[in-house]
Amino acid sequence: MIENAHVVTVSGDEHPGGHLVIEGDRITAVGAGPAPEIAGADRIDGTGCLATPGLVNAHHHLYQWASQGLATDNTLFEWLTTLYKPWSKMDAEVVAGAASAGLGWLAKSGCTTSSDHHYLFPRGRGDLFAAEIAAAAELGIRFQPCRGSMDRGESQGGLPPDEVVEDLDTILAETAAAIDRYHDASFGSMLRVSVAPCSPFSVTRDLLVRSAELARDKGVRLHTHLAETLDEEEHTNEQFGMTPTEYMDSIGWLGPDVWLAHCVHLHDTDIKRLAETGTGTAHCPSSNARLGAGIARVSHLLEAGATVGMGVDGSASAEFVPLAGEIRQAVYMQRARYGPTALTARQALEMATLGGARCLGREDEIGTLEPGKLADVALWRVDGFHAAVDDPVVAFAFGGTPPLERLLVGGRTIVAADTLVSVPQDVVGRRGADAHRRLMRLAEEVL
Repeated sequence: MIENAHVVTVSGDEHPGGHLVIEGDRITAVGAGPAPEIAGADRIDGTGCLATPGLVNAHHHLYQWASQGLATDNTLFEWLTTLYKPWSKMDAEVVAGAASAGLGWLAKSGCTTSSDHHYLFPRGRGDLFAAEIAAAAELGIRFQPCRGSMDRGESQGGLPPDEVVEDLDTILAETAAAIDRYHDASFGSMLRVSVAPCSPFSVTRDLLVRSAELARDKGVRLHTHLAETLDEEEHTNEQFGMTPTEYMDSIGWLGPDVWLAHCVHLHDTDIKRLAETGTGTAHCPSSNARLGAGIARVSHLLEAGATVGMGVDGSASAEFVPLAGEIRQAVYMQRARYGPTALTARQALEMATLGGARCLGREDEIGTLEPGKLADVALWRVDGFHAAVDDPVVAFAFGGTPPLERLLVGGRTIVAADTLVSVPQDVVGRRGADAHRRLMRLAEEVL
């Protein structure tokens, strides 16, 4: 039981001095005032704390933890062409260390569920997909890896070099095998798989169409990048005579089983279409700013009724970005562009919780604090310096991220007193640094 906390359910109610009751991996009660007396229950005193649903990371590239701090002043296309070469040398050991550190960092910023978009599979480098799945299982984070792909290299008019792309038949076979091996659709699942060709400028039309057919046949979700930069719009206009959103719509890639990363450069008609089709968007404000891509029209998407979640994106385009910190970034960037009422603290918190859950198709399980939902809970310390602000949600969202007192995933403690405890925090940090050094050694011949 958690008691004496300011409980924000996100589903509507807030309970100052409220309580949560957790039995097994489920929430069984949420309400105002003291928790009921239950013999033998473990009680967590939430005095001075804000209780929120665990945050949901709707877009990431965990392998990029090993390539942070490179190409620091490039546009997206320049950044990609610089980093494809070292990425082509990564192996399963690099991915394992990077995923461990990346997921550990996410947990320390309140994340209980993370997706990951892994789309690079250099030949002969081990089982990279299995490596990140093992890292998530060890940490105890709910995980939704996306089996990504690229089949359109430079020789076919795509952006990536030919040595980092796969052929269509291999991609479809490996993706189907990953779903069959790992995907668990049951309530409370710790592991689900999605299908995720990389982007319209790095994959063929055939791959997009066949991937959508495969995902829908298997009953899993679809994910890709879209409309991240103006360069992408120029590219798709030249190649297909359409905007990125129009192109994806024309091949059946919009719908309630799809979520798209970034969506920075959308036209009014695009926003309307995303809302009409129930297509989700993963907003990654720090990465978009770091690469100079622009500011997504999040407030307009929300006004139109579209689903919007939050993502940190890959660490190589958003170094050491905490998921909770993206709440502040989202609020301030929307207001910088559209005015002080463009996005509220509570709207941004909802994006980072329920919005992300909707993107991943898990809104019936996570994203709010309600009886029957999974006990994925973040408990933030908003006393001390943060107590100068009366509204704890504003204190949480507007300032620096407060200390994380406790993080529960399915009722299991992953973070305690702002320290990762499911795996020793210093071990996880060293793994990330070792992964970086290993990748740099492997990449020496091409850097």
